[in-house]
Amino acid sequence: MTIPKERHYSDRVGWLRAAVLGANDGIVSTASLVIGMATAGAGLSGVLTAGAAGAAAGAMSMAAGEYVSVSSQKDTERADLARERRELKANYAHEVRELAEIYEARGLAPALAHEVAEKLMHHDALAAHARDELGFSTVNQARPLQAAMASALMFLSGAALPLICVLLTPFTMATSVMVALGSLLALALLGALSARIGGSRLRVAIVRVTFWGALAMGVTALVGWAFGVASG
Repeated sequence: MTIPKERHYSDRVGWLRAAVLGANDGIVSTASLVIGMATAGAGLSGVLTAGAAGAAAGAMSMAAGEYVSVSSQKDTERADLARERRELKANYAHEVRELAEIYEARGLAPALAHEVAEKLMHHDALAAHARDELGFSTVNQARPLQAAMASALMFLSGAALPLICVLLTPFTMATSVMVALGSLLALALLGALSARIGGSRLRVAIVRVTFWGALAMGVTALVGWAFGVASG
């Protein structure tokens, strides 16, 4: 009898984190920039230019930041695996005892823990230590290029929404309000989508993402208003 495979969400953590971060940052930063420029008194051309430039710069910054940070994680993983290979070659028996102690700490009897350690290391010693000693797995494996691409693409997708709001509404003093409302709606949908994909609580995700988005746009609007008054 085949046991049905359970559905888990942890295998989505790597790309989901990068995608949600990218989309959220794209919406919030571009909407805030557009609102700040509008409240400062800039015209339609200035608002769109600043928004488009911010979107392009933000996407590249997100991609570079994700690639560099996740690459650093991958370099650390490689260094740990190289060290583990040397230790396995230098003192195999010690590594068996080390793995057995880990299994004992998890509740296995000493004899059984030693037997399990020997069996697993006979199958793939490095994989056994990578998983149970170092905590590496396919779920949290570092994938720099995947993280960079997901962040950049989702940032651009998020950044497009405030710019579309500017283009679809008459450019008046109410433009900032329309951009803010449209962006908050997009953030709420993003929170709901991320909760759905990640299997987390819907209301908490929506409130969390919209609160910080509203705060960022509010602060930027005040800064734009202050500079507009000062320049006027």
